[in-house]
Amino acid sequence: MALRTTIAGISSPEALAEALKSAMYLADDGIATAGYLALALGKPLLLEGAPGVGKTEAAKAIAGILGRQLIRLQCFEGIDAAAALYEWNYPRQMLAIRQAQDGANIDIYRDEFLIERPMLTALRRPESTVLLIDEIDRSDHEFEAFLLEFLSDFSISIPERGTLRAAERPVVILTSNRTRDLHEALRRRCVYHYIAYPDPAREAAIIMLRSSAVAESTARAVVAAVGILRNEPLSKPPGVAEAVDWAEAATALAHTGASWPEAFRRSIGAAIKDEEDLAHLRPRLAQFIPGMAA
Repeated sequence: MALRTTIAGISSPEALAEALKSAMYLADDGIATAGYLALALGKPLLLEGAPGVGKTEAAKAIAGILGRQLIRLQCFEGIDAAAALYEWNYPRQMLAIRQAQDGANIDIYRDEFLIERPMLTALRRPESTVLLIDEIDRSDHEFEAFLLEFLSDFSISIPERGTLRAAERPVVILTSNRTRDLHEALRRRCVYHYIAYPDPAREAAIIMLRSSAVAESTARAVVAAVGILRNEPLSKPPGVAEAVDWAEAATALAHTGASWPEAFRRSIGAAIKDEEDLAHLRPRLAQFIPGMAA
């Protein structure tokens, strides 16, 4: 496997971090290094972390700076090869057989009868796509095992067509919320990085980068509040995306004339999206909403 030290003009982790910033993604050294190495080595990038820390956004940003289409394979319990790889268009095949003249040979396994799913698309057009295999931990162990051939050799087997192998290795990014342990064989095929919640300064910078309408003081206040919320026993603690949403929502209400404590309180639905979590927090809103206790 050839080592590529420069990919789409990106020659270092620092250059990747700068490029990601231009795509509105503020990467720390850890994710910039892992992302660069995955591109340089031609290996899949496995990103783990709590929901909302920016794993999917990282994939979108990498696709953006590479100028490639992002193809998303959303995993779920029971996902199989037909949903991920390909299906034959049986109605069209039957119609072609009926329309054929007597004795005519019909190849019903031509491309026109093949319905491409995300993995096959990425394999056939590796130079123009980034394949995001999102929330791989939601899939079954059987599907995870099915991925191994694809992630090691970047080839797939179609019984009617034989083995298809990518002309070059596609860019593949997997994400996991760690709802279950992934198999070691899958981990060995990837460059790994765990994305933690950003520190307060970085999270405030992310909010201001993603939303120019939010003042720095608002961003810092929201970051302080979500930092407290994440230590509460919530079923759905706010992620970075929710912090950005809350800052924007509070700013929008403040522009309508609401006072800041009220703007924060009324817009909490942008950060907390579970009734039981809200019920748990309501008696103590003053503890984490800036200015509400005054």
